[in-house]
Amino acid sequence: MNNQIIKEYKIIGISVRTTNENGQSAKDIEAIWERFWGEKIQEQVPNKINDNIYAVYTDYETDFNGAYTTIIGLPVSSLENIPKGFVAILIEKETYKKFVSKGKMPEAVVNTWMEIWGNNDLNQTRAYKADFTIHGKKYYDGDNAEVETYISVNE
Repeated sequence: MNNQIIKEYKIIGISVRTTNENGQSAKDIEAIWERFWGEKIQEQVPNKINDNIYAVYTDYETDFNGAYTTIIGLPVSSLENIPKGFVAILIEKETYKKFVSKGKMPEAVVNTWMEIWGNNDLNQTRAYKADFTIHGKKYYDGDNAEVETYISVNE
């Protein structure tokens, strides 16, 4: 879980505004994932550079206890030609702490987030700019799936 610098990248996808209060984010994020798969959003993203799916958590009102925006989309070469109903985000070059979730999804990712939220030392250094998970090829490996989570931190 060493800090690493992630270069700038662009994402186009769909979004929802949510909060962790009263379990609301679990409902909202499950719904946006259902929409992502049901509407085949990955096939509608223009200028995509690969098939990795990014779930970006950004526009934090305060910290993980306040409202924030979740965007599920794909990395793109350009933020031009954003389809109607989609959003775009430029993730700026930042320092991140990396976590790897292993096992059955989405439970493994949920467990990682519980670990992150419960880590007081980490939460004191979080930058709350843009956090994200990358769902690459290993995401589809059933009980052996892997997802990488990156948390923006202050240096």
